[in-house]
Amino acid sequence: MSRRTLYRGDPGMWSWVLHRITGAAIFFFLLVHVLDTALVRVSPEAYNQVVGTYKTPIVGLMEMGLVAAVLYHALNGIRLILIDFWREGPRYQRQMLWGVASVWLLVMVPALVVLGTHMAERFL
Repeated sequence: MSRRTLYRGDPGMWSWVLHRITGAAIFFFLLVHVLDTALVRVSPEAYNQVVGTYKTPIVGLMEMGLVAAVLYHALNGIRLILIDFWREGPRYQRQMLWGVASVWLLVMVPALVVLGTHMAERFL
C-alpha cells in the first residue's frame, strides 16, 4: 500500500513554504542586526571589529539573498492580503502568484546587477 501525501507540489504550497522560510530568514537577520548594533554601546572597538568581519564576499552574497527574501516576502504578503480581504482573491490567487514571480524577477535582475557591481568594486 503506497503512502499518499496531502501535498502534491502545487505552486501555492511552495509559495506558502517560501513565505515561511523568507520570514524566518528576515527575522534572524533582524535579530543579528539589532544585537550587533547594540554592541556599539558596550564597546565601539568590538563593534568595529564585528562589522569588519562582514566585509567579505560571502556576506555580500548573503546581502543579495536578503534582498531577494525581503522582496519576495513583501510581494507575496500583498498577494496574501488580497486573497484574504478581496472577494475575488481566492479565484485569482494563482494568477497573482505568477504576477508576484514576474515582478520579483523584474526587480531582482537590476538589483543583482547593482549589488554585483558594488561587490566587484569592493572585492576585485
